[in-house]
Amino acid sequence: MPRRDHADRPPKKPRTRPLKGEEAEVSHIVETHDVSPNQARELVRRHGNDWRKIDEAAKSYKDEK
Repeated sequence: MPRRDHADRPPKKPRTRPLKGEEAEVSHIVETHDVSPNQARELVRRHGNDWRKIDEAAKSYKDEK
């Protein structure tokens, strides 16, 4: 079977809609870290499901207030 080269794929566009389950994560971050929903969505976009990084970044948001 020939090997597919990923160079022939178009570049991925940034997501505009949340992934399945992402809104639940956003709600959890908003409740536990007292950040805005937009800030929480940005954290999920940047860090995915790396909760350690999300916690650290959310604390820095709170420090900026």
